[in-house]
Amino acid sequence: MPSFKDELDVLKFLCKDLWITVFKKQVDNLRTNHQGTYMLQDNQFLLLSQLSNGKQYLEEAPKFLAFTCGLVKGTLSNLGFDSTVTAEVTVMPSSKFQVVIQKS
Repeated sequence: MPSFKDELDVLKFLCKDLWITVFKKQVDNLRTNHQGTYMLQDNQFLLLSQLSNGKQYLEEAPKFLAFTCGLVKGTLSNLGFDSTVTAEVTVMPSSKFQVVIQKS
């Protein structure tokens, strides 16, 4: 298992290595407020790319993101970080995942 020096290193691992393994591409954008909150953006999210762009599908899209929220939360937990992970879709097939690392 790779060693990480801080939580930012862990998030970079998620955005690059994990995302490539699961979704065949890197996260398009990683942002942070340097206070434990991170935003991962995938502009062509694989699990949404096959859905139509209609409004009814936009309303159903969050159901397709639950797996990924659990995957990210579980990965962070196994690496020793307690977190809250939420997702949003405003334009198909783009998705944003907010990761908040809980401070102990």
